[in-house]
Amino acid sequence: MSVLAIPSPAQGVWHLGVFPVRAYALCIITGIVVAAWLAERRLVRRGGPPGAISDIALWAVPFGILGGRLYHVLTDPELYFGAGRNPWNAFAVWNGGLGIWGAVALGAVGAWIGAHRAGVSFALVAEAVAPTLPIGQAIGRWGNWFNQELFGRPTSLPWGLQISPSHRPVGYETVTTFQPTFLYESLWDLGVAALVWWVGTRFRVGGFRLFAVYVAAYTVGRGWIEYLRIDKVNHIFGLRLNDWTSLLIFAAAVTFLVVTRPKTSTVRPTQGAGAISD
Repeated sequence: MSVLAIPSPAQGVWHLGVFPVRAYALCIITGIVVAAWLAERRLVRRGGPPGAISDIALWAVPFGILGGRLYHVLTDPELYFGAGRNPWNAFAVWNGGLGIWGAVALGAVGAWIGAHRAGVSFALVAEAVAPTLPIGQAIGRWGNWFNQELFGRPTSLPWGLQISPSHRPVGYETVTTFQPTFLYESLWDLGVAALVWWVGTRFRVGGFRLFAVYVAAYTVGRGWIEYLRIDKVNHIFGLRLNDWTSLLIFAAAVTFLVVTRPKTSTVRPTQGAGAISD
């Protein structure tokens, strides 16, 4: 084990009296708040009404959490149903298990409802959140670190992640350090946010097309990160189910970008504002 290995937190839950405070939930909530705050600033700068993102989030966030959990449970039903399993654990979101694509899909439905009720263009909302969603994801991924879950294969790299014996999968009981896939994805998400902001700033790309850039860029990283993971999931033709999902969604996003490509492209001057200051 490398002396530079990344330690895992000693605990992920603190108790205030009888109320548990879970680091996983705090990371998810922090990611949502930061993403919404940045999206609010972007929307207002684009002519949207102040406070609209907060109103939209009241619909998008619950829909997104529901969609993320449904995707997780439906793609890994053996974790909750069958002999020796407790179906009520399907509701235990605080233990981890939110599928990003289910969250994006149903979250988009909630955002559409919220945007319609707020009288805001849904395309403008999609443009505003395109670079802020991956920032929220980057923060939320640290919840996996606290839960010591969804890590990758064994590794002797200096930045290997130390996993306590109680969290090591069967067959890996003697392995101490694993690939820190939570960190890889967090860094990738930040890169995606920077890329999406640059594309939107440098080129005349906005609305649903900018959101498609986010989707395409994210799936590329999710594909190779998913390949590193060793948690038990369903496979199709030797590939993890989430890899297939990433491939299909990447193809759909790129197809959308090609089909909706304007006949002539125009480059607009580079702006000084950044993704966070935008």
